[in-house]
Amino acid sequence: MKYLIAGLGNIGAEYAYTRHNVGFQVVDLLAQDAGAAWEPEHLGAVARVKHKGRTLVLLKPSTYMNRSGKAVRYWLQKEKIETSNLLVILDEINLPFGKQRLRPSGSDGGHNGLKDIDAMLGHNNYARLRIGIGADFPKGRQAEFVLSDWNEEEKAKLPEILKTAAETVRSFVAIGLQQTMNLYNKK
Repeated sequence: MKYLIAGLGNIGAEYAYTRHNVGFQVVDLLAQDAGAAWEPEHLGAVARVKHKGRTLVLLKPSTYMNRSGKAVRYWLQKEKIETSNLLVILDEINLPFGKQRLRPSGSDGGHNGLKDIDAMLGHNNYARLRIGIGADFPKGRQAEFVLSDWNEEEKAKLPEILKTAAETVRSFVAIGLQQTMNLYNKK
């Protein structure tokens, strides 16, 4: 069984450790834990890992956040993966820092990466793992906030947050969406 695990973010060194790139950071950890190498491929960097007999196609789109759907759709089609085996990982300002929420579908919530994926797939019926980055920014400064680096306090807590998100992804492919939601949405 094959899964597409798409971590959302922006390419380029200036974005590497920003809040908006937490999706990239989660899939980076999954690849690192499995000893997998990233390969530059069409519309993104791809790493393939195995977990409990399943193949995870990890994707970091190279299309920038606002065009994530193009890469996600391409890799679903190329790898012949059903959208029921798609998991998108993204940052979420409407969740407190460090809290995560796994859902089977839902609105884009104003997130441009999800908006584009919804548009390219023609629906929003795919799993998404939202990682809370908080909303500690003045009115009208959201873009500046999400594109800024983690502060020192956040950096200290980030490894544990990324580890929990990676465990959630592995659980999603091993035991399914519903049981994983029951286990990890409570943490």
